[in-house]
Amino acid sequence: MPLDRPLNSLGFAKAPADTRVVVAMSGGVDSSVVAAQLAEEGYDVVGVTLQLYDHGAALAKKGACCAGLDIHDARRVAEEMGFPHYVLDYENIFKDAVIDEFADSYLAGATPVPCIRCNERVKFKDLLETARDLEADCMATGHYIQRKDGAHGPELHSAEDANRDQSYFLFSTTPEQLAYLRFPLGHLPSKAATRELAAKYGLAVADKPDSQDICFVPNGDYASVIEKLRPDAIDPGDIVHVDGRVLGRHEGVIHYTIGQRRGLAIGGLSEPIYVVKLDVNAKQVIVGPKEMLATRIVPVREINWLGDAPITSRDEWHISVKVRSTRPPREAILRPISDTEAEVELLTPEQGVAPGQACVFYETVGTRILGGGWIWAGGR
Repeated sequence: MPLDRPLNSLGFAKAPADTRVVVAMSGGVDSSVVAAQLAEEGYDVVGVTLQLYDHGAALAKKGACCAGLDIHDARRVAEEMGFPHYVLDYENIFKDAVIDEFADSYLAGATPVPCIRCNERVKFKDLLETARDLEADCMATGHYIQRKDGAHGPELHSAEDANRDQSYFLFSTTPEQLAYLRFPLGHLPSKAATRELAAKYGLAVADKPDSQDICFVPNGDYASVIEKLRPDAIDPGDIVHVDGRVLGRHEGVIHYTIGQRRGLAIGGLSEPIYVVKLDVNAKQVIVGPKEMLATRIVPVREINWLGDAPITSRDEWHISVKVRSTRPPREAILRPISDTEAEVELLTPEQGVAPGQACVFYETVGTRILGGGWIWAGGR
């Protein structure tokens, strides 16, 4: 074999037919297109779908990943494109690694992001090990994010389409995982381009709606899921103004989130009020004026650092950060405390910063993701 053989589209110096790739298939259009495209290019594709939960009505809910209908859709794509497909029962792993922490965090007054934990603890951990067991050269997913080769190894970069970028949910991807992962959709200009590819390959899922909710939370109703998982842990209490006035009663802290304005059922006040704090121990929902939501200093821990130099090699890093998935990156100063803890100063205060959310780090100029961590306490 010649030593100067060109790299294939997945970055390996061998023919596609000699390159095995496991595709994580949720049953949606994105991962289906990845699998179909790689199969058409001649790769040795193996499709794997995870059955993550079975919560009765949620199983047949449209718009949720890894439900019963989605498993059927993934299997159908594999049959149409002629590659093997396996369904793995990960219900117990998913419950232990994702759902239980989601419930406990919510009951503790946090606003968790279970999709990040699922990527971190299930898809990019256990599923990735399964891909290695299948002797795959790499694992591909339908996430909208880019992997680029840098001077010090693979780098994580935002997707070409900012409206589809999923970097907020993938900040905890480690360098070792990144070396094994591939994201074939990250360079596409739009979701429309993905659907065009699905139509080109004749996939039945070409017009399938995007998932909108957390897969195990039907209709986005977090509280009802928590009530089922922890029925004895929900206590009523007082809605208290920051000045100490008791304004009303609530039926459980889990029904409220930091920054919430609607649904407080409190009238007769001279100014709008918002949820500014949740005190689980005192069973209090604390409300106040909007300006009390502004946060400048954000404590972060469990940091996954993807920069070239160690995070502690500098006292300060001038970066941009996202504190919510739907907000654009804002300039900030990162001050490391250790390899896994830091304090982030937002140059422009943000509203609604809540414990349990992620704080994701970006280069101020460019598209590279430098990692991120978890907001573990209220900012100031």
